[in-house]
Amino acid sequence: MKTVLAYSGGLDTSVCIKWLQDIYKSDVVTLTLEMGQGEADLRAIEAKAKKLGAVATYSIDARQDFFDNYITKAIKANGMYEGKYPLGTAIGRPLISKYLVQIAEKVGADAVAHGSTGKGNDQVRFDVSVRSLNPKLKIIAPVREKWMPRDEEIEYAKKHGIPIPVTKKSPYSTDENLWTRSIEAGPLEDPMTEPPEDAFTWTVDPKKAPNEPEYVTIGFEKGIPVSLNGKKMGGVELVSQLVKTGGKHGVGRIDMMEDRLVGIKSREVYECPASVILIEAHKDLESLVLTREQKLFKEMIDSKWAQMTYFGQWYEPLMEDLNSFIDSTQKYVTGNVKVKLFKGHAQVVGRESPYSLYETNLATYGKTDAFDHTAAEGFIKIWGLPSVVAGKRKKK
Repeated sequence: MKTVLAYSGGLDTSVCIKWLQDIYKSDVVTLTLEMGQGEADLRAIEAKAKKLGAVATYSIDARQDFFDNYITKAIKANGMYEGKYPLGTAIGRPLISKYLVQIAEKVGADAVAHGSTGKGNDQVRFDVSVRSLNPKLKIIAPVREKWMPRDEEIEYAKKHGIPIPVTKKSPYSTDENLWTRSIEAGPLEDPMTEPPEDAFTWTVDPKKAPNEPEYVTIGFEKGIPVSLNGKKMGGVELVSQLVKTGGKHGVGRIDMMEDRLVGIKSREVYECPASVILIEAHKDLESLVLTREQKLFKEMIDSKWAQMTYFGQWYEPLMEDLNSFIDSTQKYVTGNVKVKLFKGHAQVVGRESPYSLYETNLATYGKTDAFDHTAAEGFIKIWGLPSVVAGKRKKK
């Protein structure tokens, strides 16, 4: 038996190598993706996997693919699950699944494996995505099938000589990519406990952020960010720069109670400087160029898009339909948005577009006002007629 394991080099997936070898009697091929997780050393991770017994290792820099085909969709859809979570992990899992299937088919593997637990969302995202792409592959989730408390897992790793970055003194479980950093476990499991500062690495405490605001101007073309402060920039570089700039001002800390797909509530903490800034800017630019009806209807589509992404339905045919509609709304989402970064806040303070629907002579209260005020009374009478008739009936 041969299994391709999505391998991060962390606690869960390092333990998975041993479990797959000992319990499933499988040769293990590891796959590690560079998705913007900071200082990840792919060669070091490969060396670790080989030391633990992997028969082959694959490392792929997927950052450009991640931006071009996943992050851009999230931006155009203003992707925020339950209005707060920018879906960084959720959009990363279908990308990993795609490469898992590709490598499995390349090496003739019987199965793919991941390190997700049985109570989280990622198991759904991996399983559904892999089955959608290749239903013949067996899916193994050792942590789900042979679950043990995190402390016991750490002891298991020590017993088998598996080097891990997690200790009992620093028990956080984290996931990082270009779009977000998620933090779980340890003291965060108490919803009443404020997240300790040692949980954060991308953002400074807002009260310790600079005392002067910083302004950034983001240029969009058809809904996709293409420039920063007037400088044309590739997507990976642009997002990475906004993580640094926003993080310096404490922007992007999220602390929320989240409804997981499996039916439990979970306290989730995130760091999302770039995603918060870009989605706020994009939404504001849409407000400038979309009609009222487009904007109101798109809000419903965006909400459904976020839910389906969170629920692991990236390869569901409806997602293709939603993305087609969303793309059609982005035809005129081109322009510049100025954002003020200050003490944990990202506030849009300016916007412009060659396709703006804002007309000064209609909006102004000055001498150049071209709005026909006399038309308003008749409009109001017609608009309110159903309410007036209903009011008469109520009085009767």
